[in-house]
Amino acid sequence: MTSDSGKITFRDNEAAQQYEIHLDGELAGHAGYRPLDNARELPHTELKDQYEGQGLGSRLVQFALDDLRQRGLNVVPTCPFVADYISKHPEYQDLMQG
Repeated sequence: MTSDSGKITFRDNEAAQQYEIHLDGELAGHAGYRPLDNARELPHTELKDQYEGQGLGSRLVQFALDDLRQRGLNVVPTCPFVADYISKHPEYQDLMQG
């Protein structure tokens, strides 16, 4: 996956329990998670200062949510950024645990 600012790649780093976004091979940010029975809690999302304001956080959250959907897991969005993203993208609201 590429963008005007460089090559963007995503990774589920299970050892660190975080989704990662890399720009040109450098870790630009991450979204931590906690495994639950049929879900993952997403409590924290963070981008390095130099990568803020480029839409990378939203792309990272989208990757995480798409991964959860593919795995058949729900999301518990305790991170305000993730919760806000889901509220603005109704196509992901079905992943919320009731």
